[in-house]
Amino acid sequence: MFAVYATHAAPNDPLAALKIGELPESDAAEGWVRVKISHASLNRHDLFTLRGITGHPEGIRYPIILGNDGAGTLDDGTPVVIYPMMGSDDWRGDETLDPKWHIPSEFIHGTFADYAVVPRRNAIPLPKSLSPLHASVLGTAWLTAYRTLFTKSGLQAGETVLVQGATGGMATALIQLGRAAGFEVWATSRSEEGRAQAIALGAHQSFPSNEPLPRKVPAIIDNVGSDSWAHSMSSLARGGTLVTVGGTTGLEVALNLLPVIADQLTIIGSIMGTLKDMENMIRLIAQTGIEPEIGVVLPMDRAEEGFRAMWQGKTRGKTVFTR
Repeated sequence: MFAVYATHAAPNDPLAALKIGELPESDAAEGWVRVKISHASLNRHDLFTLRGITGHPEGIRYPIILGNDGAGTLDDGTPVVIYPMMGSDDWRGDETLDPKWHIPSEFIHGTFADYAVVPRRNAIPLPKSLSPLHASVLGTAWLTAYRTLFTKSGLQAGETVLVQGATGGMATALIQLGRAAGFEVWATSRSEEGRAQAIALGAHQSFPSNEPLPRKVPAIIDNVGSDSWAHSMSSLARGGTLVTVGGTTGLEVALNLLPVIADQLTIIGSIMGTLKDMENMIRLIAQTGIEPEIGVVLPMDRAEEGFRAMWQGKTRGKTVFTR
């Protein structure tokens, strides 16, 4: 079976661990289904897998097929999109809080292959109004963005949210979803091109990174990390909420507790989302006609180009691989 996979952990040179070739196809156990992949999207998590970065103490099982998200068809021809959250068979709560949660490309093979094998509940039937191309980006960045906006931020329609960054897959999802939900969306970018893209995607205003804002805002979503942390903390209104969902520039930050206490700030993390979150997001996208921003579409045998662009910080929107 054709596959794009990681051979080992390469912390400083992730592309050295990237392999494109043949691997045996996985069998579908009872309760699992096989998905013939037509589209699968690249996430920063795929770089983490190549580098050996994981929050699971068990570590990653190499060699492992990469890819968290994807869309395709079941053996009976049913179009589906993959919900990437896996976990304990007996867990009955919020899937994101399952101590054994994981996603494809950690303990099971991922979606950058001819076929992916997932639990039956993780193969969601695809609405006719949603293309496999657009569905393939929804499982990780878009699902995290949806939960961040609608569960974690505490925002009400009409309130302002600042999105740190404007051009990556997470940022574009936040801008498009936030605009559709009726929030006033602000975004930041280091480049004039990035700020223009944010406006084109629906942001009401865009600003240079780390420059003072016209006013403080009730919610900030930060996917940048160390480079934007001080700006995020100084830009929150009293009683505001900072949701941190990533750290593309680093995960270590300094925290002065005084403004947290005096201004009664909330700092909260968010990752992925529940099956219900994903079903609700798909329904919202189908109803509003949102078309997720796709930066590049490449055949899967050219996956190294997409990985290289992400490693070098040159991505704009989501990168999708096709079979």
